[in-house]
Amino acid sequence: MLDTSVIIDGRAADLCETGFLEGTFLVPHFILDELQHIADSSDSLKRARGRRGLDILNKIQKMVGVDVRIIDEDFPHIKEVDAKLVVLAKKMNAKIITNDLNLNKVAELQGVRVLNINELCNALRPAVLPGETIRVFVLKEGKEAGQGVAYLDDGTMIVVDNARRSIGRNVDVVVTSVLQTTAGRMIFTRLKEDTEREELQVARG
Repeated sequence: MLDTSVIIDGRAADLCETGFLEGTFLVPHFILDELQHIADSSDSLKRARGRRGLDILNKIQKMVGVDVRIIDEDFPHIKEVDAKLVVLAKKMNAKIITNDLNLNKVAELQGVRVLNINELCNALRPAVLPGETIRVFVLKEGKEAGQGVAYLDDGTMIVVDNARRSIGRNVDVVVTSVLQTTAGRMIFTRLKEDTEREELQVARG
């Protein structure tokens, strides 16, 4: 069963194309209504997201090996779309595909199985270990004094200590720690030249 966020996101369609997701996808009519409501929004950004969602759903419907069924059942006494989705999924013994962390938690509390696209993407990211050297482009200043911020190709944020002077340059950094959260991961690093300088000083005694 698809929720609004995962339809708009588009990665579910990509997974269908690669064959990782197949079978019957259930789309409740109230999810379609929510997509249409977003597509009709006066806010241009919301409108674009809603239309993108409708286009992606149409794309999934046309894929070979994928069957999309629109479910008309509604629960008028329940106002929240997410709550309706959980009740319907439980009734139909269906899994929910989402990238909404709050929906994920609510569904699991109700005993509904969830496939979280964000968790899947995090699991597929290459492992980065403390002590490893990677090359990054320092894009901007960080929150703390002297910090620089870079990103991996998959969007992972990298914090580089003492890298303010390196903004706008490619540099080699050494991983000091990796913070994994439900929202993703952050990699903390320091400039390789700083690490080498300190090691040299220690070696000299």
